[in-house]
Amino acid sequence: MRDLKSYKTLVFDCDGVVLNSNHIKSEAFRTAALPYGREVADQFVEWHRINGGVSRYVKFRYLLDVMVAGEQGPGFEDLLDTYAREVKQGLMTCEIVEGLEELKEATKLARWMIVSGGDQQELREVFEARGIFSYFNGGIFGSPDSKNEIINREITLGSIESPALFFGDSVLDYKSASLNGLDFVFVSDWSEFKDWKKFCTDRSLISVGSLSSIIFGGGLFLR
Repeated sequence: MRDLKSYKTLVFDCDGVVLNSNHIKSEAFRTAALPYGREVADQFVEWHRINGGVSRYVKFRYLLDVMVAGEQGPGFEDLLDTYAREVKQGLMTCEIVEGLEELKEATKLARWMIVSGGDQQELREVFEARGIFSYFNGGIFGSPDSKNEIINREITLGSIESPALFFGDSVLDYKSASLNGLDFVFVSDWSEFKDWKKFCTDRSLISVGSLSSIIFGGGLFLR
Protein backbone atom coordinates (compact mmCIF):
# COMPACT_ATOMS: atom_id res chain seq x y z
CA MET A 1 0.00 0.00 0.00
CA ARG A 2 1.41 3.35 -1.02
CA ASP A 3 1.64 6.44 1.18
CA LEU A 4 -1.88 7.83 1.65
CA LYS A 5 -0.72 11.31 0.67
CA SER A 6 0.25 10.06 -2.79
CA TYR A 7 -3.35 9.29 -3.83
CA LYS A 8 -5.05 11.77 -6.13
CA THR A 9 -8.56 10.54 -5.28
CA LEU A 10 -9.99 9.14 -2.04
CA VAL A 11 -13.36 7.42 -2.37
CA PHE A 12 -15.43 6.72 0.74
CA ASP A 13 -18.46 4.56 1.35
CA CYS A 14 -20.89 6.34 3.67
CA ASP A 15 -22.58 3.83 5.98
CA GLY A 16 -20.09 2.24 8.35
CA VAL A 17 -17.22 4.41 7.14
CA VAL A 18 -18.17 8.10 7.48
CA LEU A 19 -21.40 7.59 9.43
CA ASN A 20 -22.16 4.95 12.06
CA SER A 21 -25.40 4.14 10.28
CA ASN A 22 -25.39 0.49 9.27
CA HIS A 23 -27.60 -0.46 12.20
CA ILE A 24 -30.02 2.33 11.29
CA LYS A 25 -30.40 0.95 7.77
CA SER A 26 -30.90 -2.59 9.09
CA GLU A 27 -33.66 -1.56 11.48
CA ALA A 28 -35.32 0.53 8.77
CA PHE A 29 -35.40 -2.49 6.46
CA ARG A 30 -36.90 -4.53 9.30
CA THR A 31 -39.60 -1.95 9.98
CA ALA A 32 -40.53 -1.69 6.31
CA ALA A 33 -40.79 -5.48 5.92
CA LEU A 34 -42.68 -6.18 9.17
CA PRO A 35 -46.15 -6.12 7.52
CA TYR A 36 -45.08 -9.38 5.85
CA GLY A 37 -44.40 -10.94 9.26
CA ARG A 38 -41.53 -11.02 11.74
CA GLU A 39 -39.93 -14.11 10.21
CA VAL A 40 -39.81 -12.53 6.76
CA ALA A 41 -38.52 -9.27 8.22
CA ASP A 42 -35.71 -11.07 10.07
CA GLN A 43 -34.74 -13.05 6.97
CA PHE A 44 -34.80 -9.90 4.86
CA VAL A 45 -32.50 -8.06 7.28
CA GLU A 46 -30.06 -10.97 7.24
CA TRP A 47 -30.08 -10.94 3.42
CA HIS A 48 -29.53 -7.18 3.50
CA ARG A 49 -26.49 -7.58 5.78
CA ILE A 50 -24.97 -10.25 3.56
CA ASN A 51 -25.46 -7.92 0.60
CA GLY A 52 -24.10 -4.77 2.19
CA GLY A 53 -23.74 -1.78 -0.11
CA VAL A 54 -26.52 -2.81 -2.50
CA SER A 55 -29.16 -0.11 -2.98
CA ARG A 56 -32.58 -0.15 -1.32
CA TYR A 57 -34.19 -0.34 -4.75
CA VAL A 58 -32.55 -3.67 -5.51
CA LYS A 59 -33.23 -4.99 -2.02
CA PHE A 60 -36.94 -4.19 -1.99
CA ARG A 61 -37.32 -5.70 -5.46
CA TYR A 62 -35.76 -8.87 -4.07
CA LEU A 63 -38.18 -8.82 -1.12
CA LEU A 64 -41.21 -8.45 -3.36
CA ASP A 65 -40.14 -10.64 -6.29
CA VAL A 66 -38.43 -13.46 -4.41
CA MET A 67 -39.18 -13.51 -0.68
CA VAL A 68 -42.91 -12.62 -0.64
CA ALA A 69 -43.91 -13.05 -4.29
CA GLY A 70 -47.72 -12.98 -4.58
CA GLU A 71 -48.38 -12.18 -0.91
CA GLN A 72 -50.56 -9.29 0.19
CA GLY A 73 -48.73 -6.35 1.72
CA PRO A 74 -47.13 -2.99 1.01
CA GLY A 75 -45.87 -2.40 -2.52
CA PHE A 76 -42.57 -1.07 -3.77
CA GLU A 77 -43.27 2.64 -3.28
CA ASP A 78 -44.78 2.11 0.18
CA LEU A 79 -41.73 0.12 1.26
CA LEU A 80 -39.42 2.84 -0.03
CA ASP A 81 -41.40 5.55 1.76
CA THR A 82 -41.36 3.73 5.10
CA TYR A 83 -37.66 2.98 4.79
CA ALA A 84 -36.74 6.55 3.79
CA ARG A 85 -38.70 8.02 6.70
CA GLU A 86 -36.95 5.78 9.22
CA VAL A 87 -33.49 6.28 7.73
CA LYS A 88 -33.60 10.06 7.34
CA GLN A 89 -34.26 10.57 11.04
CA GLY A 90 -31.43 8.23 12.02
CA LEU A 91 -28.89 9.72 9.62
CA MET A 92 -29.46 13.17 11.10
CA THR A 93 -28.43 12.01 14.58
CA CYS A 94 -25.99 9.11 14.19
CA GLU A 95 -22.28 9.36 14.98
CA ILE A 96 -19.93 10.96 12.45
CA VAL A 97 -16.45 9.44 12.40
CA GLU A 98 -13.99 11.41 14.48
CA GLY A 99 -11.09 13.11 12.74
CA LEU A 100 -12.58 13.93 9.32
CA GLU A 101 -11.23 17.47 9.44
CA GLU A 102 -7.76 16.29 10.40
CA LEU A 103 -7.75 13.60 7.71
CA LYS A 104 -8.87 16.15 5.13
CA GLU A 105 -6.03 18.46 6.09
CA ALA A 106 -3.53 15.58 5.90
CA THR A 107 -4.72 14.66 2.38
CA LYS A 108 -5.61 18.13 1.15
CA LEU A 109 -4.18 17.54 -2.34
CA ALA A 110 -6.55 14.61 -2.95
CA ARG A 111 -10.09 14.85 -4.30
CA TRP A 112 -12.61 13.31 -1.84
CA MET A 113 -15.74 11.53 -3.04
CA ILE A 114 -18.64 9.59 -1.50
CA VAL A 115 -19.82 6.50 -3.39
CA SER A 116 -22.66 4.90 -1.47
CA GLY A 117 -25.55 2.50 -1.84
CA GLY A 118 -27.72 5.10 -0.08
CA ASP A 119 -30.07 7.39 -1.93
CA GLN A 120 -28.07 10.16 -3.59
CA GLN A 121 -30.36 13.09 -2.82
CA GLU A 122 -30.89 11.91 0.74
CA LEU A 123 -27.13 11.69 1.28
CA ARG A 124 -26.52 15.18 -0.07
CA GLU A 125 -29.20 16.66 2.17
CA VAL A 126 -27.86 14.88 5.26
CA PHE A 127 -24.23 15.81 4.60
CA GLU A 128 -25.22 19.44 4.03
CA ALA A 129 -27.32 19.58 7.20
CA ARG A 130 -24.58 17.98 9.27
CA GLY A 131 -21.81 20.26 8.00
CA ILE A 132 -19.61 17.72 6.20
CA PHE A 133 -20.73 18.28 2.59
CA SER A 134 -17.79 20.52 1.76
CA TYR A 135 -15.18 17.87 2.58
CA PHE A 136 -16.25 15.85 -0.46
CA ASN A 137 -15.16 18.15 -3.25
CA GLY A 138 -15.30 15.30 -5.78
CA GLY A 139 -19.03 14.81 -5.24
CA ILE A 140 -21.52 12.77 -3.21
CA PHE A 141 -23.04 9.92 -5.22
CA GLY A 142 -25.48 7.13 -4.48
CA SER A 143 -28.40 5.08 -5.73
CA PRO A 144 -30.29 4.46 -7.90
CA ASP A 145 -26.95 4.09 -9.76
CA SER A 146 -24.82 1.20 -8.50
CA LYS A 147 -21.39 1.75 -6.99
CA ASN A 148 -19.71 0.14 -9.97
CA GLU A 149 -21.66 2.37 -12.37
CA ILE A 150 -20.76 5.49 -10.38
CA ILE A 151 -17.05 4.71 -10.18
CA ASN A 152 -16.83 3.73 -13.84
CA ARG A 153 -18.65 6.92 -14.86
CA GLU A 154 -16.52 9.20 -12.69
CA ILE A 155 -13.32 7.62 -14.01
CA THR A 156 -14.54 8.27 -17.57
CA LEU A 157 -15.38 11.87 -16.66
CA GLY A 158 -11.97 12.37 -15.08
CA SER A 159 -13.32 13.01 -11.58
CA ILE A 160 -11.56 9.91 -10.25
CA GLU A 161 -7.87 10.23 -11.05
CA SER A 162 -5.30 7.51 -10.46
CA PRO A 163 -3.91 6.53 -8.12
CA ALA A 164 -7.21 6.22 -6.25
CA LEU A 165 -8.16 4.51 -3.00
CA PHE A 166 -11.57 3.28 -1.79
CA PHE A 167 -12.40 3.06 1.93
CA GLY A 168 -15.27 0.57 2.33
CA ASP A 169 -16.84 -1.92 4.72
CA SER A 170 -18.43 -4.54 2.49
CA VAL A 171 -17.67 -7.16 -0.13
CA LEU A 172 -19.43 -5.00 -2.72
CA ASP A 173 -17.14 -2.07 -1.91
CA TYR A 174 -14.10 -4.27 -2.51
CA LYS A 175 -15.50 -5.66 -5.76
CA SER A 176 -16.41 -2.17 -7.02
CA ALA A 177 -12.90 -0.93 -6.26
CA SER A 178 -11.18 -3.95 -7.80
CA LEU A 179 -13.23 -3.92 -11.00
CA ASN A 180 -12.18 -0.33 -11.60
CA GLY A 181 -8.53 -0.49 -10.58
CA LEU A 182 -8.82 1.32 -7.24
CA ASP A 183 -6.79 0.29 -4.20
CA PHE A 184 -8.93 -0.74 -1.24
CA VAL A 185 -8.86 -0.48 2.56
CA PHE A 186 -11.45 -2.30 4.66
CA VAL A 187 -12.95 -0.24 7.53
CA SER A 188 -14.11 -2.66 10.20
CA ASP A 189 -15.43 -1.05 13.40
CA TRP A 190 -18.95 -0.24 12.17
CA SER A 191 -19.21 -2.94 9.50
CA GLU A 192 -21.97 -5.55 9.63
CA PHE A 193 -19.89 -8.02 7.59
CA LYS A 194 -19.17 -10.77 10.14
CA ASP A 195 -16.37 -12.53 8.26
CA TRP A 196 -14.36 -9.45 7.38
CA LYS A 197 -11.14 -10.68 9.05
CA LYS A 198 -10.97 -13.84 6.97
CA PHE A 199 -12.03 -11.92 3.86
CA CYS A 200 -9.17 -9.44 4.30
CA THR A 201 -6.61 -12.13 5.23
CA ASP A 202 -7.48 -14.26 2.19
CA ARG A 203 -6.97 -11.27 -0.11
CA SER A 204 -4.05 -9.63 1.75
CA LEU A 205 -6.13 -6.47 2.26
CA ILE A 206 -5.20 -3.70 4.65
CA SER A 207 -7.87 -2.98 7.26
CA VAL A 208 -8.34 -0.17 9.75
CA GLY A 209 -10.80 0.07 12.61
CA SER A 210 -12.00 3.46 11.47
CA LEU A 211 -10.86 6.50 9.53
CA SER A 212 -10.00 8.15 12.84
CA SER A 213 -7.39 5.47 13.56
CA ILE A 214 -5.39 6.71 10.55
CA ILE A 215 -5.01 10.08 12.25
CA PHE A 216 -5.13 9.21 15.95
CA GLY A 217 -3.95 5.60 15.97
CA GLY A 218 -0.40 5.85 14.74
CA GLY A 219 -0.83 7.16 11.22
CA LEU A 220 -1.09 3.88 9.29
CA PHE A 221 0.38 4.42 5.79
CA LEU A 222 0.20 8.20 6.40
CA ARG A 223 3.78 9.43 6.41
